[in-house]
Amino acid sequence: MVRVWMLLFLLLGAAQAQQDLLLRVLLTEASVGSVQLGPHQRNSAFGSQDFGAGTLRVAAGPGEVLLDGQSAGPWVEFVPADGFALGGRIYRGNLLAVWQAGRVLFINRVWLEDYLLGVVPSEVPASFPDPVLQAQAILARTFALYRLNPQGLYDLCATERCQVYRGRSVETARHTRAVLATRSLIVSYNQQPITAVYHSDSGGHTAAAAEVWGGSLPYLVSRPDPFAQSPGGSWSRTLSPAALARSLASQGIQIGSIQSIAPLLLSASGRPLRLEVVGSSRTIELDGPQSTRLLRGLGLPSTRVRFDGWQVFGQGNGHGVGMSQWGARGLALQGWDFRQILGYYYPGTYLSSFEVVAGLQDRLRTDRHPSLWVQAAGAVVAGLKTP
Repeated sequence: MVRVWMLLFLLLGAAQAQQDLLLRVLLTEASVGSVQLGPHQRNSAFGSQDFGAGTLRVAAGPGEVLLDGQSAGPWVEFVPADGFALGGRIYRGNLLAVWQAGRVLFINRVWLEDYLLGVVPSEVPASFPDPVLQAQAILARTFALYRLNPQGLYDLCATERCQVYRGRSVETARHTRAVLATRSLIVSYNQQPITAVYHSDSGGHTAAAAEVWGGSLPYLVSRPDPFAQSPGGSWSRTLSPAALARSLASQGIQIGSIQSIAPLLLSASGRPLRLEVVGSSRTIELDGPQSTRLLRGLGLPSTRVRFDGWQVFGQGNGHGVGMSQWGARGLALQGWDFRQILGYYYPGTYLSSFEVVAGLQDRLRTDRHPSLWVQAAGAVVAGLKTP
C-alpha cells in the first residue's frame, strides 16, 4: 500500500510539473551590473562551458556583453544550480544578459510557479487571510499568462508597471502555501486569461475599466467595496496650480495659468467622468481617462476624490479597477473563500486551469532557447543572423 501511494504521489507530481512553463522577466536594464553565482554553466553564441562560483561584472560593450571586460557575444545565459543574486536580491532560475542599444537587459528565465513565489509576497502582506493570498496568487498567474510575448525579448517586467517581483529574497511560508494550493488555476473569460488588474484599496467602490482607461470589459465593472479600509485610506492634499499646469502639459494641453479645477460629473464609483479646468487662456473639460491621467500625474493616491478649492480629499489607493486587496481582506474576514472573492470582483468569469485556455498550448510550444528567440528579435540584438 505504501508503494501504491508513493507511485500516486510521484504521478501527481509529474502531472503538476507539466503544468508549468518558463517566463522571461526583465529585472533591470543598465550599462553595468554585478552578478553573484554559485557553480554554473554559461551558454552563449560561442557555445557552453562550466564555471565555478564567483562575482561577475556584466557590462555593455560595443555591440556585445562583456564579462569582467571579456567579450561574451551579444547574449549570455547563466545556468546556476541554485539561482543567482543581482542588485542585492536573490532569484530562482537562470539569468540571461542581452545587449540592446548600448545597455544590458538582465532577464530572469524562471518557472511560472517559482516566479509567483516572489510576486505574491511583493503584492500583498503575509498578515492577510489565506483566501486573499490565494486569490492574489491566481490573479498574478493570470496576469503573467495574459502578458506572454513569445516574439519579444521578455514577457514581464519586475516593477509596478507589470506586477512587483522581488525574487527569492521575499518568499514566506504563507505566501508559498497559497501559490501551491492554487497551482495552475487562473481566471478566464471566453477561454482566455482575463486582464487581471488589481489594486490596493478602492476607497469603498471599485471602478469600471471604461471610466479609468476608456476601454470597456464586461468583467471589469464598478462594484460596492464596503470593506476596503486600509490605513491611510482617507487622505487629503493641497493642489498647486503650477503642478496642475505641468500635469496637463504632459498630456500636451496648454491653457495658461490654472484658475480652478472642479468635477462636472462623477461616476457611480465616485470618480470624475467630466472634470473642468479653468485656465487664463481657455477652459477645458476632461473625460474620465484624461481626468485619471491628470490626477494620478499629480501623485494623488487615487481618483476617488472631492474638491474644496485647491484642497482635494480622497479615498483609496490605486487605480480602483478589479480586486481591491483591502476589500478582499474584509470579505475574507467575513468568511469568503478565494472563489467567492474572485467571483465578486470579476463577475461572469471562470476559474480554470491554464492548460484548457484556448490557443495557449500553441503559444507555449514556442521554443524558448535563447539562441532561437534572441535571433527572432533580429534587429534589436546586434551580431546575430535570423534563421
